[in-house]
Amino acid sequence: MAAVTAAMVKELREMTGAGMMDCKKALAATEGDMDKAVEFLREKGLAGAAKKAGRIAAEGIVVTALSADEKSAVVVEVNAETDFVAKNEKFQTYAADVAAQALNTSAADMDAFMDEKWTADESLTVKEALSSEISIIGENMSIRRFKQVTEENGFVSSYIHAGGRIGVLLDVQTDVVNDAVKEMAKNVAMQIAALKPQYTNSSEVSADYIAHEKEILLAQIMNDPKESQKPEKVIQGMITGRINKELKEICLLDQVYVKAEDGKQTVAKYVEQVAKENGANVAIKGFVRFETGEGIEKKEEDFAAEVAKQMGN
Repeated sequence: MAAVTAAMVKELREMTGAGMMDCKKALAATEGDMDKAVEFLREKGLAGAAKKAGRIAAEGIVVTALSADEKSAVVVEVNAETDFVAKNEKFQTYAADVAAQALNTSAADMDAFMDEKWTADESLTVKEALSSEISIIGENMSIRRFKQVTEENGFVSSYIHAGGRIGVLLDVQTDVVNDAVKEMAKNVAMQIAALKPQYTNSSEVSADYIAHEKEILLAQIMNDPKESQKPEKVIQGMITGRINKELKEICLLDQVYVKAEDGKQTVAKYVEQVAKENGANVAIKGFVRFETGEGIEKKEEDFAAEVAKQMGN
């Protein structure tokens, strides 16, 4: 049996990022064969990942990747259990690798994506590479979702807010691409990150949504002793006014631009202004906004109980 040296353990740690004792055990089990030791850790990682799969991964990071010509882009959410791990350089590098793969994937859904060959190591699938990372990092992780955006007649703008807490892709159709138009796109993407619109414009809002909102508003009015006594025409006018106000809040182009000097200019008017100043025809075709952990129920743990559980008490 080959002797396991400190230098060998150090080399294996640098190659895999695994813990010192895990590396030492792997080298001992494989009689010092470095390649087999890496495989040993991978296999152990796959087993270890299953044990961690029940833990909720609600922290993490949102990452974007753009093609060289900026006509294609992707936004990806990769989750971990703690914010501490989400800030880890190894985790962030892995998330960037996932985004690079997702940029070029033809997978129609997450299942197909997870079954793809991992481009960084084609001996693994995306799913197997994830399991390996779970073993190395020591927390449950998940590739939750991705969304691609392509714009042949313009470009896609990307914006990351708060170190990966929020990621935005903006589809900009334009016949002029210069610094001013790109700055406009970045400003609009920042608006999306900050004000969280649900739609690009009011034409995307379904008639069912409007009808439902009107029912709620009517019920509110009829439950008010004073407002319920007003004429039907006045009540309908109140409902219309409130609906229009709501649409200005949830539709990007109808929102007041956050940097508007007069406090009134809408995003649509801002885009129109920049287009006119640059002799361009510009249209905001759509956007994607991912926020880390949105919709995931975080599990509250008793820290002392968790430690005791891990110690076998």
